[in-house]
Amino acid sequence: MSEQTSAAHWDELTRLLGSPADLVSNEFHCRGLTVKLLYISSICDEAKIHEMLLARFYEMSKHEEFSAYLQALSGPALHSVQKDIVQRMLQGAVVVDFGALYVIELRKAEHAQPLEASIEKVIQGPQNAFSQNLQTNISMLRNRYPQASLTVELFKIGRLTRTPVALVYDRNLTDPATLLLTRQTLESAGLDTLQGLGQLQNRMTRTKRSLFPTIMITERPDRAVYNIAQGKIVLLDEGTPFSLVVPAAFYDFISSMEDLYHSYWISRFLLGLRYIGLLISVTLPALYVGVTAYNPELFRVQLALSIAGSRVSVPYPAFLEVLFMLLMMELLTEASVRLPKTIGSTATTVGGLILGQAATEAGLVSNIMIIIVSAVAISNFVIPINAMSFAMRVVRYGLLALTILLGMIGMIFGMLGLIAYLIYLDSFGQPYFRLFARPPNSERL
Repeated sequence: MSEQTSAAHWDELTRLLGSPADLVSNEFHCRGLTVKLLYISSICDEAKIHEMLLARFYEMSKHEEFSAYLQALSGPALHSVQKDIVQRMLQGAVVVDFGALYVIELRKAEHAQPLEASIEKVIQGPQNAFSQNLQTNISMLRNRYPQASLTVELFKIGRLTRTPVALVYDRNLTDPATLLLTRQTLESAGLDTLQGLGQLQNRMTRTKRSLFPTIMITERPDRAVYNIAQGKIVLLDEGTPFSLVVPAAFYDFISSMEDLYHSYWISRFLLGLRYIGLLISVTLPALYVGVTAYNPELFRVQLALSIAGSRVSVPYPAFLEVLFMLLMMELLTEASVRLPKTIGSTATTVGGLILGQAATEAGLVSNIMIIIVSAVAISNFVIPINAMSFAMRVVRYGLLALTILLGMIGMIFGMLGLIAYLIYLDSFGQPYFRLFARPPNSERL
C-alpha cells in the first residue's frame, strides 16, 4: 500500500470518527520501518498497546516478521477502509497501518468495580454510577453509545487548577446553536478553581438568580446516554462522580430512568404520581392556612368542625403552626444529610416521631397539622432529581407567604406567577416548561 493510499485511509478513518479528543494517532519509526496506530484512548488499554505492539515493533528488525506477527493478532490484512473498522474501534480495537491495515482488539479491561447509584436509585435497570475518573466515565459512555458520531471535546477549566472537563455529544443530533452557546458559556466560566461539577453548574446557569435548575446533574450513565441520544450535551470532569446535561426541561427533573424500564401505563402512572406529589408538596401548607384562616366555608361542615376541634388547644394562628412544623421538618431533613449514614435515618425517624407526638400532646400543633407535614415530607421525596426538590421547597414558602397575606387569592396568584415564570425560562436557547416527553420521532432538540 503506497504512502498516498495510506494517508487517504487514515484521513477517512479520522473523518468518520470526527476527531474526538480521545482519538490517538501516532507514528513510530525504527530501522527504516514505519508503523502508525489509531485508537480511542478511553476504551483501549494503552499498556497492552505498548507491550504487544510497540515493544515488538522495536524488537523485530524485518518487515515480514512484524507483518506476520500483526496478522497472527488480527487475522488477514485489510487494504481498504471497510465499514466495520470504525465500529470495531468503538468497541476497543486498534488500527495498525504497516503496509496494510490490521485491526487488533485491545479493549481496556474494567478492573475497578463501578460505583453503585446511591441518589437516583431504580429497582429495574442498571445500578452503576459514574466514577471520579474522567477517562473511565468517557469509556462508560462510549460502551453504552458505540457510535462514530459521538464526539468528545476537552477543556481546561479553572485558572489555578486547570481541571479537565469533557464535552460529550452526538454531532449528528445536537443543535449547532446549542452546542456553540454551551462552548461559549463553558469557556467564559471564569473560575479560579474547579472542585466539582456543581460549581460549574452554578457558573453556567445563564439566569444567575434562577430559582429552578436549568442544567441537570445526574450520577447515572444510562441517563446521560439517553440524553445524548436526544441531542443533548453531557459534561464530565475529573474528580466528580456526576455529569451535567444541557439543555434541560422541567420534565427531565420529574422523570426517572425507571420510566424506560416499565410498561407504558405503569410509567405514565408513576409520572402522574410524581406530579401529584409535587403539587401536594408545594400547595398543601398554603392551602391549609388559606382555608383554615380565610375560607373555612370551603370545607364540608363535618371536616371544618373536626379541624376546629383539633385546634382548640393551639394558642396561635394557623400560619405560625404551619411555619413551626415546616421548620422542624427542614431541620430533620438537613440533619439526616449531615449525620453518619449508620445512624442518620434512625435518629431522624425517632426524632420526628418524638417531636410530633410531644408537640401534639403539649397543644403546640394540631393532629391535622402532623398529617399535613407528613404528607408534604413524603411528597417532596418523590421528585427524582434533588435540584428540583430543593427548588420546590423554596416555592412552598413563597406560596405560604402570599397566602398568609392575601388568603386563597394570594395562593392562586402565586401559582399563576409560578407558571408564568416557568414559561419565561429557557435552557440554552430551548424552552424550559415542558411537562411530558417528546414523541419518539421528534426527540431531537
